[in-house]
Amino acid sequence: MAAAVAWLLFFQLFLGPDILISVDLKSASNNFRILHFDYPKVNFAAGFLGYCNGIMSYVRGRMEHWYCPQVHYVIHAPWKVIYKSCKLSKNFCENYNKYCTLTQDSFPVTICSLSPQQPPTSCYYNSTLTNKQLYLLCSGRYDAEPIGIIGLY
Repeated sequence: MAAAVAWLLFFQLFLGPDILISVDLKSASNNFRILHFDYPKVNFAAGFLGYCNGIMSYVRGRMEHWYCPQVHYVIHAPWKVIYKSCKLSKNFCENYNKYCTLTQDSFPVTICSLSPQQPPTSCYYNSTLTNKQLYLLCSGRYDAEPIGIIGLY
């Protein structure tokens, strides 16, 4: 019985934090994938008044925020292709306290930017489709997963 209690304490004290961190990073990666990937690109009904207004209504509902994000990037490439970029992150981004990387290739990205002319109760977005390299936040240095977009290059 004492041995079982000792093992339980060992797991809780030494392995517990690693398991929690792993779950948090996996959750961040899944959240990033859900909010920033649209491949193949969907077409929204005319009532959404454009691609970004449609996608941002989904993003805002998923994020459960009442405010309108200023900028949101949507990647139109397969997850597996972007995922490879974080396999080896050589740079540490101190501002984000995470490892980061620049993708080697350019990818199709829609930039959804908040329109300056709008009523305060609505969120209207302008869409810009471009092909750019991505600055990605990664969940670690080695064998990591993308968890965010810092910007485009």
